[in-house]
Amino acid sequence: MAIWKPDPSFYPSPRTAMKAPPEKLAYVVAFDPTGQHPDALSVIDSDPASPTCAQLVSSVPMPNTRDELHHFGWNACSSCLCPNAPHPHTERRYLVVPGLRSSRIHILDTKPDPRTPKIVKVIEPGEVAERAGYTRPHTIHCGPEGVYVSALANAEGGAPGGIFLMDHDTFEILGRWEIDRGPQELAYDAWWHLGYDTLVTSEWGLPETFENGLIPEVLLGAKYGRRLHFFDLHTRKHQQTIDFGDKYQLIFELRPAHDPTKAYGFVNCVLSLEDLSSSIWVWHREGGRWAVTKIIDIPAEPADPDQLPPILKGFKAVPLFVTDIDLSMDDRFLYVSCWGTGNLLQYDVSEPMKPRLTGKVRIGGVVSRATHPAANGKPLNGGPQMVEISRDGKRVYFTNSLYGAVDDQLYPEGIEGWMVKIDADPEGGITFDEKFFVEWPKSHRPHQVRLQGGDCSSDSYCYP
Repeated sequence: MAIWKPDPSFYPSPRTAMKAPPEKLAYVVAFDPTGQHPDALSVIDSDPASPTCAQLVSSVPMPNTRDELHHFGWNACSSCLCPNAPHPHTERRYLVVPGLRSSRIHILDTKPDPRTPKIVKVIEPGEVAERAGYTRPHTIHCGPEGVYVSALANAEGGAPGGIFLMDHDTFEILGRWEIDRGPQELAYDAWWHLGYDTLVTSEWGLPETFENGLIPEVLLGAKYGRRLHFFDLHTRKHQQTIDFGDKYQLIFELRPAHDPTKAYGFVNCVLSLEDLSSSIWVWHREGGRWAVTKIIDIPAEPADPDQLPPILKGFKAVPLFVTDIDLSMDDRFLYVSCWGTGNLLQYDVSEPMKPRLTGKVRIGGVVSRATHPAANGKPLNGGPQMVEISRDGKRVYFTNSLYGAVDDQLYPEGIEGWMVKIDADPEGGITFDEKFFVEWPKSHRPHQVRLQGGDCSSDSYCYP
């Protein structure tokens, strides 16, 4: 009698996921900021034994232009093994790729040939708005019940943003996730603590305040996002809001501990209005409720105004612009992308309240324009942005574009896209892989990375 087995890329715990085979491919979304060409899903060979390693081996153009592909994800992951909502029959097969500007969602099949995915379904913006009640899909997370999509606006493009759910297999939009959203209006990221029946969301802003770039008056008026929201994952009802205070703006990426017995996670604040610093915070349990504690403050770097873009000249400094963070599978190392200065920082967060800086590399940056060993001395722009970690924690990939309109505010000459890989020492410390430097075609800029078989910001687990 044949015995059916779940997808081999599903693992019950982060401990077992760390033993997964190394990824051989990386999938990267790339967009054309001019709208002259369709955005694309690019495939990068990451197998060091392959003759095409560190090369772009294929690219799948979308059927339309001006989608602004941004964040994307798998249809299914290790959370499908959870006992409370099991879907072990589901495969990690499809990539769900939304357009942040267009609100169009693309489904790509990677199974027939992982090096050349195929578009198998496109959900048009009108259907997204009608069935979900939301637009501007931003973040994709595969969960036990389906695909969670955080969206930045309602059907009309205003507040509130929120979350909707899609079926794992058919990609039918099931509808709005929240039963009671409480005071939550702005949206950005969403993730959960499966062991504590808690979903967390963060905040950016409404499309009118970011689609043409950050608006100084909105920023200085402290009207971008500054809150975390906590929901009961099963009743889908709002439970608590934490306000970081009006000097903290842009509360972005959520990285909960992978171990489901740990009730904490990390979030980045992009900018302090007080001194242009960036900061990292921990949310945690305190007296039966959730609380936040700032654990890392990273100051802006002084700079000659003549070397700064117009938006920064008056400040005489380069803000870090910490726009992404990622947590290794063993919950030991937190990686921090400093898109403004060009630093990628590695912190040991084994003790979350006592982080230690253990590694640093620099590439790009508004002023530094630091190069890469394989770039032949060429000054590079952009900086570490979307960062992704292999399941075993030994390899870290990142790209250099944030968002088209914001790219041009800090790098007005236009970002020239690249992707790099760094090697991570298990005991701390990072170095560039000197052979892994992928230059993007001039027409496109790369953004988020997903790794074949899963990575450290794709999956969640129900067993420690």
